[in-house]
Amino acid sequence: MTQRLPAVLTPLDVALRLLLDDVGPVKPIGVSLADSVGGIAAEVAPLRTAHPAFSIAVADGWAMRARDIAGASSYSPLPLPASPVWVEAGDGLPEHCDCVLDADMVEQTGPIFEVLAEAVPGHGIRRAGDDVAAGRSIISPGRQVNARDRLALHAIGLDRIQIRSPRVCVIDVTSTDGSAASSQFIVEFVKAAGARAVGVQTRGRDAASISTAIDEGTYDLLITVGGTGLGRTDATVQALAAHGTVLAHGLALQPGRTAAVAKIGTTPVIAVPGTPDQALAVCLTLVQPALDLLTERAQRQAIVRPLARKVSSSIGVAEIVLLEALDDKWMPVAAGQLSLDAIVRSHAWLAVPGDSEGYAAGTAVGAFSLRDMT
Repeated sequence: MTQRLPAVLTPLDVALRLLLDDVGPVKPIGVSLADSVGGIAAEVAPLRTAHPAFSIAVADGWAMRARDIAGASSYSPLPLPASPVWVEAGDGLPEHCDCVLDADMVEQTGPIFEVLAEAVPGHGIRRAGDDVAAGRSIISPGRQVNARDRLALHAIGLDRIQIRSPRVCVIDVTSTDGSAASSQFIVEFVKAAGARAVGVQTRGRDAASISTAIDEGTYDLLITVGGTGLGRTDATVQALAAHGTVLAHGLALQPGRTAAVAKIGTTPVIAVPGTPDQALAVCLTLVQPALDLLTERAQRQAIVRPLARKVSSSIGVAEIVLLEALDDKWMPVAAGQLSLDAIVRSHAWLAVPGDSEGYAAGTAVGAFSLRDMT
């Protein structure tokens, strides 16, 4: 039986609401710092004590008290009453010391030490709490962990962190030409969002082959790629209907009209069309919000700029617009129909709502970066 679309397409916001109804963030898991980069941070306990806990040297040299060497210079060396203390970078400062002088700023002749330069308090040291104050967290929940975060976390002595990383299965419905470009892109898209992705390929395009792939595991999100259209060999939606509830098939989204959303038990399912432009559009409008909810990611911030030229859109359909940064404006590159060249060139995207005819040139619009995607 050939798949059919309904006479009335489901609005994008309705489809998203149906998909994410009763879906919540996954439980945090503990991972090593080495495995944390790219994950979405869960709650990180604030530091009980400041870091560093005491003043430390940031360079090798002589520990001094600034007021004791005031006025010292190469023209007027200041003899010290006692031998100074040598410290290495990272060493705690001796009591009463508040600066560190470079080695060549102190001369030794026998038992006599002379200082050749003065210094201000704090020179060559890091005071207690300069890195992180007591009661603060090094990383806020909902933020994607990056290499700089890992550096800081390691420096304060943590070796593990709690992250949210949902398990996602991406099922490639074997295409007639054997291409898996869209499903491979989605696997990388999912990983870039902080999730753990598993790729599976069906043996055929029939409902039975797709059903077999669906049965292979338990996941927090299931994504099928391909087989959502009206062709004679398209059977993804039929397979989903046999396993659960198809919430909507046929979305008021351009590109992405033949996409579908479903539930298998409590697991949300997104059926993505197989062409690259539709796969990208559905990833941005459905997959990304689902992953952001599952990871409890902090809200993404739109970049607001005026449009360099107008964007026209059809009423009743949400249209994806790809944008290129041009000076301080957004230049529309493509709308509704997304060429491969436009996909590669674009810096950001926005969705024109179905109740809008578009935006006039000069209108300030909020767009979301494409540069943080793989």
